[in-house]
Amino acid sequence: MADIRKEQERDELHRAIWAIADELRGSVDGWDFKSYVLGMMFYRYISENLTNYINEGESEAGEVGFDYAQLSDEDAEQAREDLVKTKGFFILPSELFCNVRKRAANDENLNMTLEAAFNHIEESAKGSESEDNFAGLFDDIDVNSNKLGATVAKRNANLVKLIEGVANMGLGNYKDNSIDAFGDAYEYLMSMYASNAGKSGGEFFTPQEVSELLTRMAVAGKTEVNKVYDPACGSGSLLLKAAKILGKENVRQGFYGQEINLTTYNLCRINMFLHDIDFDKFDIAHEDTLLSPQHWDDEPFEVIVSNPPYSIKWEGDDNPVLINDPRFSPAGVLAPKSKADLAFIMHSLAWLATNGTAAIVCFPGIMYRGGAEKKIRQYLIDNNFIDCIIQLPSNLFFGTSIATCIMVLKRSKSDNTTLFIDASKEFVKVTNNNRLTEENIAHIVDEFISRNGTQHFSHLANYDEIKAQDYNLSVSTYVEQEDTREVIDIVKLNAEIEEIVAREQILREEIAKIIAEIEGQK
Repeated sequence: MADIRKEQERDELHRAIWAIADELRGSVDGWDFKSYVLGMMFYRYISENLTNYINEGESEAGEVGFDYAQLSDEDAEQAREDLVKTKGFFILPSELFCNVRKRAANDENLNMTLEAAFNHIEESAKGSESEDNFAGLFDDIDVNSNKLGATVAKRNANLVKLIEGVANMGLGNYKDNSIDAFGDAYEYLMSMYASNAGKSGGEFFTPQEVSELLTRMAVAGKTEVNKVYDPACGSGSLLLKAAKILGKENVRQGFYGQEINLTTYNLCRINMFLHDIDFDKFDIAHEDTLLSPQHWDDEPFEVIVSNPPYSIKWEGDDNPVLINDPRFSPAGVLAPKSKADLAFIMHSLAWLATNGTAAIVCFPGIMYRGGAEKKIRQYLIDNNFIDCIIQLPSNLFFGTSIATCIMVLKRSKSDNTTLFIDASKEFVKVTNNNRLTEENIAHIVDEFISRNGTQHFSHLANYDEIKAQDYNLSVSTYVEQEDTREVIDIVKLNAEIEEIVAREQILREEIAKIIAEIEGQK
């Protein structure tokens, strides 16, 4: 039933987004359209979130039927200071999404109205604890851009369509949806437009089912943790999965992430607000994690979940400082300049708490390639940091058909074994992609927790076994594939061949007789 409801909500959301795309077809470039839809969804959400918060408070105080949206701006100003302290931001009633929408069709200065509203929301947090979390949040929704239309009138006409489309989305309460509505909208928009102008954004999004698997392994056996961290957090889907699985109140000190792409960094902060993560419970930074990590004062982290970019270039040994960096120096060698994958692994390990677990999606090549990568694998195995390697099915991620892996790291393992799980057949086909079902996820997680070792599915390898394989960590090296070929009975086959040969001989003799008779009649 849960899967059916999820698909219904997903279809409804996709239809709503498609309807807006249809309205704006030919007017707005697809890649920019994505930012406008997500930005407007956010504006609607924080307007409704603030209104509901105030209305509930007034209702509890005896003001039944109170509606903040009906209040005058002058009266509302009295609550500004308190709201910034509790919610981190403030919106005047006249600048709420619902009120701007009512006037939109007749507002000749709609672009200026929206620009002022966005600026005022960001400015409301200035000088407060939430300032960093709101700065530049609306940068990607430029209401004066020629991308929206050549003239102000055309831009405003498109803005009206955009507002109406977002207003008609059946989002209900974001937190109660069985899908991550905002994340799903992001994924859908990516799949619609990532090929546009040769841009690829698929690397910024981890499908929700993969997020679910990764996070359930990282929090296995825990009911509460101190902090959750993602060193390449993209739009924040992995951090939010941890909030959903554990309950955000059970992540005591909050959610931490770093993202190098400015647009995606803004989306991540927006996503935190959309999921009602309070401004003092998240810290998302915008910098290059490998060269300029922003959370030295916050590590270590009890849970690390990540899907870092695959095989990107980095400075590596061109930068003489990096080999002495405490995150990378223990392995005695840096990840290759052309493949930073294992640099992300070493970074995560360095910032992992003693009792913590890190679950990281990996490019398969790092499991078997030689050179510096082999030396880093040897360091990880010799020091007993690798808990589990999982081979995932191909075609799970938008934008790549690669069959990725998951590496699970722990600093304090109870024994010196590594579990290998072959989950390459754990999927169902949905249109062009493969998808993990709840049953697939449960099967993998159960095996991860029990560590039983199941023929053709998993294998528990000890240190000597991995060393004997020259530190190759490919799952196929340890988990024997099931032979699905037809079993052939050799004895029976030989008997059948002998019979055929005998019959062939008889036929030859018969043919020879016929030929002799014909020859004799000549």
